[in-house]
Amino acid sequence: MPTPPDQPALPLERPSSEEPHVPGLLRTAAAYAWRIIAVGVVVHVTFSVLGQFHRIAVAVFLGLVITAVLRPVAGLLARFMPRPLAVAAALIGGIVLVLGALALVGETTADQRSGLEKEFVTGIDRIERRLEEPPFRLPPDAFDDLQSRTGKLLSSHRSTLISTALSGASRLVEVLTVLALAMFCAVFFTYSGDRQWQWVCDQLHDGARRQVTVAGRAAWRTFTGYTHGILLVAATNAVLVGIALFALGVPLAVPLALLEFLAAFIPLIGSPIALSIAAVVALASKGVVITLVVVALIVVIGQIEGHLLHPIVMSWAVRLHPVVVALAVVGGAVAAGVIGAVVAVPLVAVVWSVHQALRTRTDGPE
Repeated sequence: MPTPPDQPALPLERPSSEEPHVPGLLRTAAAYAWRIIAVGVVVHVTFSVLGQFHRIAVAVFLGLVITAVLRPVAGLLARFMPRPLAVAAALIGGIVLVLGALALVGETTADQRSGLEKEFVTGIDRIERRLEEPPFRLPPDAFDDLQSRTGKLLSSHRSTLISTALSGASRLVEVLTVLALAMFCAVFFTYSGDRQWQWVCDQLHDGARRQVTVAGRAAWRTFTGYTHGILLVAATNAVLVGIALFALGVPLAVPLALLEFLAAFIPLIGSPIALSIAAVVALASKGVVITLVVVALIVVIGQIEGHLLHPIVMSWAVRLHPVVVALAVVGGAVAAGVIGAVVAVPLVAVVWSVHQALRTRTDGPE
């Protein structure tokens, strides 16, 4: 029946099958959101699985580090001797070098032990007298009370300390096991790592094989570059710290230099922590003035590392912004402690290098 002329026409109802209008920005955000969630789930599951086998993951990582260091040496020796003998010579030479450094540290510490005890006792007495003076004005019996409280605390928690020591012994066994597995992996990686990687690539179809080959080359190039660069930076820092501490007369200069070498593998925060320990040793043995010089040394070496060594040595292998490095170190430390802080930067650098290599191959001519 037609609508009477004196009644307004009713608006047409929207068909129930028509979808409501969604802004394009919201559609794009939703598309990225579920992809980010999916990637996050995959990353979480991956790290959960690796967490169950973290000892194997650490052993493989250490094996790759040892391979990155020894493979050039083994390649050089292989020009004059058979490949297996060259690998064995490089591996034995590396072990002798590490054990020699540890023996030097132990001998230096043993030779300075008697003098160090006297210096530390004198230094602690000097610190106590300084804290009793203005502006601190601590009561003279404050340290005696602290010592008595410490003794009572240790005696009341003796069982906990014993169990901690026993767990530390078991941890030592785990560390030795991981090191043995790392050396075992390094031997085969150094001897025939290229053939092993080629076998993995041969199991894939043609398209995936080409991409995996490009990604593997980029990853290994970045990883070896980072390893060589961080070794050079750490060695330079250790030499500078050792010379400076020896010139200032700070005891344990060689062990503290070795500590600086190891701490330099944690970018940005490792060196300041190691040098802070050196400052405490200087305060207990040499007084406030030498301690202030060591603190100034922390600033100078930090500037040399951040503005000279890293840009020159590391830029050709690792192209990461300092903010990315800092976030990677902190994130790795939160996720996996010291091991995570050490592994985080090379892992991020390798992932970024693989991304760049695959994108260049995709965008470039076939």
